[in-house]
Amino acid sequence: MLGKLNMTKEPSGHVSARIPGSDRILIKARGPGESGLKFVTERDLITVDLNGKKLDGPEELAAPQEVFIHTWMYRTRPEIQSVVHVHPLTVVLFTICNKPLLPLFGAYDPSGLRLLVEGIPTYPRSILIANDDLGKELAEVMGDRSACMMRGHGITSAGASIQEATLNAIKLNDVAEVNYRANLLGDPQPIPAEEIARLPGGGGGQRKSGHNEAVWRYYCNLLDE
Repeated sequence: MLGKLNMTKEPSGHVSARIPGSDRILIKARGPGESGLKFVTERDLITVDLNGKKLDGPEELAAPQEVFIHTWMYRTRPEIQSVVHVHPLTVVLFTICNKPLLPLFGAYDPSGLRLLVEGIPTYPRSILIANDDLGKELAEVMGDRSACMMRGHGITSAGASIQEATLNAIKLNDVAEVNYRANLLGDPQPIPAEEIARLPGGGGGQRKSGHNEAVWRYYCNLLDE
């Protein structure tokens, strides 16, 4: 799904899920036998522990170098069941230019607005998260948020399910696309705080029940086209 939406620089990017009731993680692997996210299948998955050590999977595949993005999210946030790390170009451009993502829409996409209201921190270093120290550092920057931008690199999103982590990544990219196009047109004006407070997900009102399920079905249907 993320590959079909061009959310990453192929074949880079990885998604993981905690195996319920265990300290093991299923993760999209890297190596000579890998597929890009757009063509990933079950055979591209391996099992690792919370230290990033491979436990099971095809011999020609290994844990991604940045497995520590995932392990530190699971180690520090027990509610997290899935982590996504991809490289959406528009978000990367905003981090390079140090331009903030503004709340430019409300009723157009309340769940995207929710991410902005919650806050989207930026990890300030454009480096690979290739060891425990950097994984811990990223986890501290992201805190309890649903997503984090990574300067000149990409994004990390997380959620209580694979669906939630994936939709958080997609919504963050949508927010960046609207901001990008608005800046091309002229001087974008954020919507007022009092209007944000009245919208679902904006601090005043509940999100519609079943909305995320409907959105998820839509993206699943895209895979059949």
